Amino acid sequence: MPDTTNISTQRLTIRIGRNTLAMLMQHTNSEEILYEPYVVRSGVSMAANLREAFKTCDLLLQPLPRVRVLIDSDVLMVPVEQFEEKTMGEMHSHAFPRQEQDALYYNVLPDLNAVAVFNMNKDLRLVLDDHFQDVRLITAIQPVWRLMHQRSFTGVRYKLYAYFHEKRLEIFSFQQNRFKFCNSFDASRPKDAVFFLLYVWNTLQLQAEHDELHIVGDIPDEQGVIDELRQYLQKVYVVNPAADFNQHPVTAIKGVPFDLQALVVRGR
Repeated sequence: MPDTTNISTQRLTIRIGRNTLAMLMQHTNSEEILYEPYVVRSGVSMAANLREAFKTCDLLLQPLPRVRVLIDSDVLMVPVEQFEEKTMGEMHSHAFPRQEQDALYYNVLPDLNAVAVFNMNKDLRLVLDDHFQDVRLITAIQPVWRLMHQRSFTGVRYKLYAYFHEKRLEIFSFQQNRFKFCNSFDASRPKDAVFFLLYVWNTLQLQAEHDELHIVGDIPDEQGVIDELRQYLQKVYVVNPAADFNQHPVTAIKGVPFDLQALVVRGR
């Protein structure tokens, strides 16, 4: 079990994916990072899986007052000047099927003049509230947006970004301090991912000779996807977390999703 002698120096993050669950503990007075994935049982709700995790996972057995939760769910982007909390439910329902057992939350993205509206299962939130006094929810893609937005200011060429995770593909780009494009696609088949990337590229009228495509995450058939993309685009780059994060200790831990790495290294 982890050292519990000084919990004030420990920061717990729980990442809740669509079919995955993992915990990460940072020690703020050292570089020590502990990572503990939980094997999710299929056919059982994520709330039930989290309840079981609290009984068996070392990082959840110690009492901590607060937690950061990265939640991977359907996200609706709203320009900050158009956002109203009282209408976010209706807007989210227009974009995604709404379940009665879901509640809506939002993260304000001041650097991008946008608000991310996302859903979370009510039972799942109840499990968290039963164990923590302070629960801070962050949509899982947010640290990646923040990181890539900063990256977009380097160089003079336009950049399109793609993040692969859990058989999904997030494609986005920026124009100064706003999103120019932001959408998600099913990426269970590599050829479909290539199609979506080239479709968005052409929709944005990017130049194959000069503009850049930056890809990161758990890329299915990575070499095959890159080879096919490079038949059409000259500047295709795969982001190397260890290099980008200057060999940060979290990049040496096998299995940590890129969004969680970005949160640890750069914050939300």
